[in-house]
Amino acid sequence: MNLFVIGDVHGCYVTFLKMIDRWDKETEILIQLGDLIDRGNGSPEVVKLARHLKKTYRDQAVFIKGNHEYEMIEHITNPPNNNWLKQGGSETLHQYLATGQDIKDDVSWLRTMPLYWGNDHVFISHAGISETANNPFNETSEYGILWNRGPLKNIQKLQIIGHTPGDWPIYDRQSNSWNIDTAAVFGNQLTGMKLKQSGELIDWIHINTDKRDMRKRR
Repeated sequence: MNLFVIGDVHGCYVTFLKMIDRWDKETEILIQLGDLIDRGNGSPEVVKLARHLKKTYRDQAVFIKGNHEYEMIEHITNPPNNNWLKQGGSETLHQYLATGQDIKDDVSWLRTMPLYWGNDHVFISHAGISETANNPFNETSEYGILWNRGPLKNIQKLQIIGHTPGDWPIYDRQSNSWNIDTAAVFGNQLTGMKLKQSGELIDWIHINTDKRDMRKRR
């Protein structure tokens, strides 16, 4: 099957729904590369949808852990995580209270999220394998696979990441990597990348952010 990789959602539920509508379930594995939650207006709804898709489609729907999922887990398990609260966590907590959705049950599910998806040709993670990380799978390291913002290592596979927002997908030739976080929560667009399991690009899907997903800025 081909791959359909989706960038950072950040609570943009309506926009995410529109992107899911573009998923061909007969021919594609869906892979969302982390940061489902925080900053947008619909974090509980996004998690609920992701859990439904995972339960329904199993290995054909993959949701990778991002740094926001990590921090939410930390806050609920051993509060407070003040960085998470400042980075959209406070609003996420309010949304959970408003919806009545069980945050502890969702956090139990977030714990099961893998750090990456990969095959012989493609490696998909939230922030990528850093050039300088001693242990890229250390979830607390600033150079780790959840947090890295520095140059990526060329691992002889195509890396696909998010984490660092930009206006448009960015390809780095030296590391052979795509960053597909296109700042949906800041009013730009959510990006999906369709490709073969060999890494050959098939198509791009760009969904402009639905205004209902964005908080009003003061």
